[in-house]
Amino acid sequence: MTKLTSIDYMKKEEQFGAHNYHPLPAVLEKGSGIFMWDVEGKKYFDFLSAYSAVNQGHCHPKIVEALVEQSQKLTLTSRAFYNNCLGDYEQYITRYFGYDKVLPMNTGAEGDETALKLCRKWAYKKKGIPENKAKIIVCEGNFHGRTITVISMSTDPDSYADYGPYTPGFVKIPYNDIEALKKEITDPHVAGFIVEPIQGEAGVFVPDDGYLKAAFDLCRDNNVLFIADEVQTGLGRTGRLLACDYEGVRPDILILGKALSGGLYPVSAALADDEIMLCIKPGEHGSTFGGNPVASKVGIAALEVIKEEKLAENAYKMGKIFREEMKTLESKSEMVEHVRGKGLLNAVVIKPTRGKTAWDVCVVMKDNGLLAKPTHDHIIRFAPPLIINETQLREAIEIIKKTIIQMK
Repeated sequence: MTKLTSIDYMKKEEQFGAHNYHPLPAVLEKGSGIFMWDVEGKKYFDFLSAYSAVNQGHCHPKIVEALVEQSQKLTLTSRAFYNNCLGDYEQYITRYFGYDKVLPMNTGAEGDETALKLCRKWAYKKKGIPENKAKIIVCEGNFHGRTITVISMSTDPDSYADYGPYTPGFVKIPYNDIEALKKEITDPHVAGFIVEPIQGEAGVFVPDDGYLKAAFDLCRDNNVLFIADEVQTGLGRTGRLLACDYEGVRPDILILGKALSGGLYPVSAALADDEIMLCIKPGEHGSTFGGNPVASKVGIAALEVIKEEKLAENAYKMGKIFREEMKTLESKSEMVEHVRGKGLLNAVVIKPTRGKTAWDVCVVMKDNGLLAKPTHDHIIRFAPPLIINETQLREAIEIIKKTIIQMK
């Protein structure tokens, strides 16, 4: 049988799949640690980590073992019945993050939807907002997923255009603007404020120091729930277990996903205390797959790896090295405008030069053995697995530097 090439696989996706993605032209078939290999056997540094879902590295043996072992016993019961895995997972994750309760889901978008529903239910049951009048404040430039309700919060036309009518009840304000939040939050119908501690999809926008704490304090003063979407920024990515930890903020509702399974399985969660979580009663929200036995075992293993291997600490150290080295390019290349980030969630802002864009840089980086992806045409996000060591990081940095200089 003739072995298919990368071109063959790409043509097959083009013919039979929806055209809702524009992938970099690399067809991957194997991953281990911080590396991936394509179908021709070429090896790459992975500097996207499946949008931070693979913080623990590809195919981490401990997480794979948990997946395989449970898959051979029991995979799905639905929540119509108890199973002997979910309670252990719920106990582990709530103690891990310090909350009373968890509501397990599958994807990050589902985690966000869960948080929105929890917030609205709390607004009517506890805050006393009149029915159908609850408002949730959101930030311009946000990315919380792709559902109709979530894109109703978006200010990005690529996300919301031609999908209306939109879900009402959202108030949009500029990100990193405390005065704008002050202006809106005193409305007695405001129930919550949902925010990404760092806006990842928007281009790794890091707010000013003190922004999250000031926003949290405003929420507390006005009886408004502070909701943190840490789907991409959480689980060690920014150099702390949660990005909110930098400012000592404990969200009223915490949303997690992506690396909650180490990239092996769809696992997400919304965490909150009883006053909020118990507003939802049986039959009012759920998921057939959420909290299934495999997800429960995988979730525990993934969280254990983050703690045991001190991945947040490593992300902090490696991130400092990465930004220091990347900043040297600001004076060496007319293409590099700015470098920003925290931990191992970083971005290089590219100035299109002689017709070359961030996409072109990523294609040449691929040819040189490193995979990253542009966001919004002029920004390249760099987010390797958190297990990367300094030797590996510096080798990857040389590929990035070589590529950008080569583009001149």
